[in-house]
Amino acid sequence: MLDSVDSSAFNNEQGNRARKLFAAVVLAALDDAISDDKKYGNGPDQIARWARSRDGREVLSCAGIDPNERVVNGLMEFVSKGVRTSVALSREESERRNAAQAEAA
Repeated sequence: MLDSVDSSAFNNEQGNRARKLFAAVVLAALDDAISDDKKYGNGPDQIARWARSRDGREVLSCAGIDPNERVVNGLMEFVSKGVRTSVALSREESERRNAAQAEAA
């Protein structure tokens, strides 16, 4: 009985690691599209083309993201803002911490 619980936890952990890996690929694709947008002005089109492709849909699904048109539009909007993912994520995390500190005070 204990072995089945251990293997189930292991499989769940493996699944979480795989999702994080694919999420990192999505972030890299966003950064590439932002870079293309700054150089060539076609970033939103590039990310939309990728997200609608078979590979893009597969990567999004493996990252736990439903590859629908609403998501594609969100990715395009994110790219058009031109904020790299690392900056956006660190800013979001900083704002979350500040809000939590304000509530605690």
